[in-house]
Amino acid sequence: MNIIVCLKQILDPEIPVRDFRVDSDKKEATRGSANMVTNIFCENALETALQLREKTGGKITALIFGSVESAEDSLRKALAMKADQAMMVINDGHPHPDPLAVAQVLAAAIRKTGEFDLVMVGRESGDWGVGQTGGLIAEELGIPCVSFVDQIESGADGLIVKRQTDTGWEKAGARLPLVVTVTNNEFNVPRIPKTRDIMMSSRQPITKLTLDEIGVNAGEVRAGGSYYQVVDLSIPVKDVNCEFVSGDTLDEKVGNLAKRIMDIAQAL
Repeated sequence: MNIIVCLKQILDPEIPVRDFRVDSDKKEATRGSANMVTNIFCENALETALQLREKTGGKITALIFGSVESAEDSLRKALAMKADQAMMVINDGHPHPDPLAVAQVLAAAIRKTGEFDLVMVGRESGDWGVGQTGGLIAEELGIPCVSFVDQIESGADGLIVKRQTDTGWEKAGARLPLVVTVTNNEFNVPRIPKTRDIMMSSRQPITKLTLDEIGVNAGEVRAGGSYYQVVDLSIPVKDVNCEFVSGDTLDEKVGNLAKRIMDIAQAL
């Protein structure tokens, strides 16, 4: 089985709140001192793929659309987690292309790899959280998509996928080829690579392709915002007013506090 796992890099969500900044002109979060990390739901997808390969065999290709400077780190980690090979489509233009542009790029790269059986993506990204890339990839490739999958097993005619719903879980049989968006559960927590595997991954080759090489119009991707536009992005500001209750004794302070609460209640 040929499995392709699509990855995305985001700003480290563990950055302290005090260090988080927004560029109001570019309408995006500024990197500052934050690291770029692999989106956690993409790592859940990779872990699910690794578990499926352990049961059925096959090959896993990690695929990313990103900048050469940082995206390679995510691919190296995927190789350390024991993905078989890694591929990068170089993004040298728009820093945040919309999900449709990303889906078109990833679908073109997937077709470039040749035959495939299963495409796996995270259910959503940890930065913008749009959650549309998986469905758009399926549309570009002309194959079905199952969302919010957390477990995959081999079946008689393809795969049996278990997906989360608002009221519980569903199990469905699916024929290949197929796209799934993967969510997290207690069974697909990403494994920690061994030191030896991390060292080995630094020497493994990564296939790097340009947009022109996969047949995608670079100008359209660099333009960005093809079907929606970020109008404003800001950090919520919450004003807090604190009043200290005065009094010479504890009873007097309690009485003044009760009176203040009653005044506020009546004002509302």
